[in-house]
Amino acid sequence: MKKEAEIDDFNFWRYLINFWSVLFFVFIIYDFIAKNSVVGILNILATIYISVLAIYVSNKEFERWYDRHSGKHPGEVFVVIWSIIVFALIVIDFYLGDAYQIPNSIVSSYIAVLTILVVTRKSKQLYQDHRRKK
Repeated sequence: MKKEAEIDDFNFWRYLINFWSVLFFVFIIYDFIAKNSVVGILNILATIYISVLAIYVSNKEFERWYDRHSGKHPGEVFVVIWSIIVFALIVIDFYLGDAYQIPNSIVSSYIAVLTILVVTRKSKQLYQDHRRKK
């Protein structure tokens, strides 16, 4: 019974990060279409998104190191989505000039996502090396 509660708790964080990701991406696209009309909301969403992502990833890594997590939910998917969005915004921003500016919250969130991916990949590598030595 206790094992099921742990799995459900982990799934809760995964569903929560998926929800905030989709919501954030929708608002990024809306902000672009509406020419920076929801920058304030993007700031709030960025803060919530990065916080939930940090909690989710920390929980995942903690569970991995205590041999309670072996799921395969690669963070690379998020990085690919983020990269496509940021690249598209940069290209479009270049062509539109002053009509649209990429909000700082988007750039900061992208950097945070990249940083979190690098840290988790290193943690996973260290964990695998540690397991091989046992």
